[in-house]
Amino acid sequence: MSIMRFNYRSQALGHYVDISVVFPTDEYSYYDISVPRKHHHDMPSLRGKIKSIYKPGMKFQTVYLIHGGGDDDSLTYRYTNAELYAQRNHVMLVTPNIANSFGIDTEYGVPYQTFLTEELPLVVQTLFASSPEREDNFIVGYAMGGNVALGTALTRPDLYHTCVDISGGIGMTLDTALLKEELDGEHFRNFFYLFNAAFGESSNIDNSRLDIYSIAKEHKERGDELCKFHIACGSEEFIRKRVEGDVRILKELGYDVNYICAEGYDHNFLMWDEYIRAALDDLLPLKRAAIFPSDSRQEV
Repeated sequence: MSIMRFNYRSQALGHYVDISVVFPTDEYSYYDISVPRKHHHDMPSLRGKIKSIYKPGMKFQTVYLIHGGGDDDSLTYRYTNAELYAQRNHVMLVTPNIANSFGIDTEYGVPYQTFLTEELPLVVQTLFASSPEREDNFIVGYAMGGNVALGTALTRPDLYHTCVDISGGIGMTLDTALLKEELDGEHFRNFFYLFNAAFGESSNIDNSRLDIYSIAKEHKERGDELCKFHIACGSEEFIRKRVEGDVRILKELGYDVNYICAEGYDHNFLMWDEYIRAALDDLLPLKRAAIFPSDSRQEV
């Protein structure tokens, strides 16, 4: 497996941003080891391990894996086994550093949702072998990133086939009245002021890009192709009631939702590692192989 971190100047954000990318390598070769070569002293060590050959035009399915509040793009790979899970499922992972932005176009002027949905996929598909097809793209997040995944998938269902929201209990919510109540309350103003700084005044929520209930309802009524949702929350998590409220509303709207209450789990990396694993191993409809052009030889 290859893991790399690159930094580029985002036009949407107006500043440089770090992106971590995990890319399958362990079972792929740059050349056909079945073909006799003049110098092949190291070839026997590859036999039985290499399954496919890199070919021009080959692509990988891609999971946009969104980090939690207070984290960055690198922490996800230091505190979980996401790289291992990606390798065995032959899938790319892309984790952008979105700071404590809640993945929205913030009131303070930095458009993180625009970055996530309009710029980042184009950058990734240009620089890496990432498939542009909707059926090959997924969004997964934990904690704050779970809310980002939920809100982004509801807003732009044309980009992602499936969304996995893990412990997403702070940030965007389908319960618009609850969001406005939180913005008007004292808790976040006193203990997490970035929440109010990002979302702005509660009076501006209705019928805005932050009103994901209205957005989700409109997509459903219009007959748009919708994401499938898997939403997981630990039984001991303090945000469980809020998460289950989103599940209820999605079901009322007629969305395809699978809710998992993880017994005994709390709001921490034990929960998030387990359900990143579950997302890649079980929940997402992954092909678990590279996607080759129809005229390209695949097997070694």
